[in-house]
Amino acid sequence: MSPNVSANNPADVVIGVDFGTLSGRAVVVRVADGAELASAVHDFEHGVVTETLPGSGVALAPDTALQVPADYRAVLRQAVPKALAASGVPAERVIGIGTDFTASTFLPVTADGTPLCELPEFADRPHAYPKLWKHHAAQPEADDVNAVAEERGESWLARYGGRISAEWEFPKALQVLREDPVVYDRAERFIEAADWIVWQLCGSENRNACVAGYKGIHQDGAWPSREYLAALDPRFTDFVTDKLAHPLSRLGERAGGLTRAAAALTGLPEGTAVAVGNVDAHTTAAAARTVEPGQMLAIMGTSTCHVLNAVEFAEVPGMCGAVRDGIVTGAWGYEAGQSGVGDIFGWFADGFAPSEYVSEAAGLGITVHELLSRKVADQPVGAHGLVALDWHNGNRSVLVDHGLSGVVAGMTLATRPEEIYRALIEATAFGTRTILDAFQNSGVPVDGFTVAGGLKRNDLVLRTYADVLNRPLHVADSDQGPALGAAIHAAVAAGSYPDVPTASEAMGSVTRDAVLPDPARAAGYDDLYAIYTDLHDHFGRGGTEALHRLRRIRDENHTR
Repeated sequence: MSPNVSANNPADVVIGVDFGTLSGRAVVVRVADGAELASAVHDFEHGVVTETLPGSGVALAPDTALQVPADYRAVLRQAVPKALAASGVPAERVIGIGTDFTASTFLPVTADGTPLCELPEFADRPHAYPKLWKHHAAQPEADDVNAVAEERGESWLARYGGRISAEWEFPKALQVLREDPVVYDRAERFIEAADWIVWQLCGSENRNACVAGYKGIHQDGAWPSREYLAALDPRFTDFVTDKLAHPLSRLGERAGGLTRAAAALTGLPEGTAVAVGNVDAHTTAAAARTVEPGQMLAIMGTSTCHVLNAVEFAEVPGMCGAVRDGIVTGAWGYEAGQSGVGDIFGWFADGFAPSEYVSEAAGLGITVHELLSRKVADQPVGAHGLVALDWHNGNRSVLVDHGLSGVVAGMTLATRPEEIYRALIEATAFGTRTILDAFQNSGVPVDGFTVAGGLKRNDLVLRTYADVLNRPLHVADSDQGPALGAAIHAAVAAGSYPDVPTASEAMGSVTRDAVLPDPARAAGYDDLYAIYTDLHDHFGRGGTEALHRLRRIRDENHTR
């Protein structure tokens, strides 16, 4: 097959579908050059389920974050046909479809892929629903996963910076076993939503190497051993062999073709090539042209995921994983991240902006975020006297501890709301700098830093990050980075390009040196970063257990 079939078929298109935290987005992309012809968004009816189960009203425990699979299908039924119609491209010109998902979003299903929550007898059981990435109620299980692995000297632990996150597969499955063994026993398979959606499209189970490596502790061709699982809980001994293990597919491969039912659902031709599933952040690397070693990509939205390819493996404390072929074939793909970024800004703007600020923003025809940014944009570095810790949704990297919580230090009666808002932005930038320092100090070079995701449109955030990191920021051109990345993988799966790097060069795009640091402000942030590091280590590395004690007191007094 020609290495670039798209050159002979300039009208061919692919569709990328990005399943996010609150919505799904479909984009129609021209194979020849990556031009985005149209897109459509479908909001999840149920969003993130955190308080009570839909329908039954069953109350949920603290730190629970679930979703409803019907919302995922609705994206295929609504967004894909709408995007295609808006593009004006006939359905027969679509040669492939690719998907990406937030991860770890993990669900129990029957042998034919039916989510347990869709069985009437399990509709009122929380553990029968998909657990979203931001489900942090499995932290006790994560603590056990790590403690037992350390005691046994499990070699794979070093590939995850020494700690497995509560967001990943094994803690979540272990929580289901401990808290609802009926659901655990009924589940014939546990599967990432990234692979489940491909199952819905192709009609057969398929598992991708990315999610297995980063979220499922699959390293060097093997899962954690039965002996290790038995040490966690004897009932967990056969979890891998019975409910998880499946041959893994490489990224960019063809998982299969659209079934007749999936074709009817999406409005695409039966048999259209379906790419192997992928994680949103990792697929975005292709869209942003950051698949070469040393190019870090930060996908900044509700949270931030940092991905980076390297030639060699090195142990980096507190990363989310290092996986051979995890982003592109032939390289070590690293992942780190922050559990709360845009969510933190939204939490403050939505819940703590004074009513007069809300009225002022409305009068100016701008958002509260924009008003807060305007009020503080020109303030000298450090003039607010604040340093915050960005742990409002726990810490993913480098501490890997979701029992931590946010801190704002330095407030006085003179502190203004916009100053707290700015301190929170700075805190997330300091968190990213901490991650970069961990990579650099471990011998993994970070030669470039590229930003993608919704926050790339926020000028204050980008200027703050450039100054805090004291390095130029490259910015991915596409506003639909994950969906474009999924489409690029679809083009490879359809045979238009020989591999993901080649397709990325043709279809991805980035503006280099889009934001440059200011030397004077960067020097000022060095002083604040030193204070951030002091607080980070005091509250997060054993100087005090105050934040963990507060979390325990809260949970003990929560009405269950």
